[in-house]
Amino acid sequence: MALLAAVVLFAGFVVVVVVGTPWQPLPEPPGGHTPIDPTAGLAPEQVDRAESFVAALRPASLASLLLGLAASAVLGLTPLGARLVRALPTPRRGRWAWQVLLGVLALAVIGRLVTLPLSAYGEVVRHRYGLSTRGWGLWLRDVVVSTAIDAALTAVTALVLVWLARRLARGWWAVAAAGAAVLVVVGSFLWPVLMEPAFNDFESMPAGELRTDLLALAQENGTPVRDVLVSDASRRTTALNAYVSGFGSTRRIVVYDTVLERLPDEQIESIVAHELGHVATDDVLTGTLMGALGAAGGVALLGWVLTSPRLLRRAGAESAGDPRAVPLLLLLVAVGTLLATPVQNLVSRQVEARADVHALDLTEDPEAFVAMQRGLAGSNLSDPDPPDAWHWFFGSHPTVAQRIALAQDWARAEREP
Repeated sequence: MALLAAVVLFAGFVVVVVVGTPWQPLPEPPGGHTPIDPTAGLAPEQVDRAESFVAALRPASLASLLLGLAASAVLGLTPLGARLVRALPTPRRGRWAWQVLLGVLALAVIGRLVTLPLSAYGEVVRHRYGLSTRGWGLWLRDVVVSTAIDAALTAVTALVLVWLARRLARGWWAVAAAGAAVLVVVGSFLWPVLMEPAFNDFESMPAGELRTDLLALAQENGTPVRDVLVSDASRRTTALNAYVSGFGSTRRIVVYDTVLERLPDEQIESIVAHELGHVATDDVLTGTLMGALGAAGGVALLGWVLTSPRLLRRAGAESAGDPRAVPLLLLLVAVGTLLATPVQNLVSRQVEARADVHALDLTEDPEAFVAMQRGLAGSNLSDPDPPDAWHWFFGSHPTVAQRIALAQDWARAEREP
């Protein structure tokens, strides 16, 4: 039954992906699409620097991913993880619940410690190339806070799953799947408001021409915003970014302070227009629906997998309601997340391209858009033309070269309707 429900939910997910993804964000202009320049028009020294940066960082990122997955597999597919959970000192009252909560915390800390040297190396590389401005104290604080938040959310989720499996031996996965869908929806609305302040401070942008223009841009987009905020991103990075956050009365435009220091107003407006494009086309709502269906399908599939006696024996657990199954549960979630990554990124790249087209329609300034893309690529050390396999799996946005070619297509279509 769980497997059938998973198939139905994933089928619904595929339908939403097929129907809701903008597969052709911009119709082909007269004369065909603009050939993509692999350098994106960047100076040779900029391309060399970006390629050197990613060449130093990519192996460490991939190694960190594989090492974390391997550690999770060792703990989840052998009795080692089960023994760890069982050995944790817990109160006698509610012992199973404490084993779940403390077990998740211990596993999260182990996973972080295993990959911490590679994370530190990545920070060294970002410092070397001038992309990170964090001191090591702030870096460590960010590691601790992110680990604590992830562990707390995972622990509560695991606790609910194990509790349901103990109370409802057969149909626990159905209730859990519905709960996962609801959690995705609620999290989509609350995450920006609750999590952003954990890492950055915000203040209202002072009155001036840029603030007025951004508010007017939002009004023209049909997206009333509560405020225009400036984030103190320079405490951590030299990267450039802006985004639209929140829903309804909490919606605001957020601009990195690094953007204000280094980009002209028309390029900042182009970035914000892109972000407003996501709001205009309800990308967050569509993404939330996809996430809810995917999460529910994943939990249903999890319910089916955890009926395997052989797999449970290998993990040193008796059932899905056994706290010793937590390491296996976390491994299965990690594998599922990894397998879903290329699908998520495929949809994301198309959605981002549509937001680019919206920004061009809204500002009618392709020159500013192209200059902005090159400025972001230079400041963020983005590889303008990454390897196809890497971009297919990990690329959540079109490449810089693709985005500039899109802007050139848009300009040609406007000149030759």
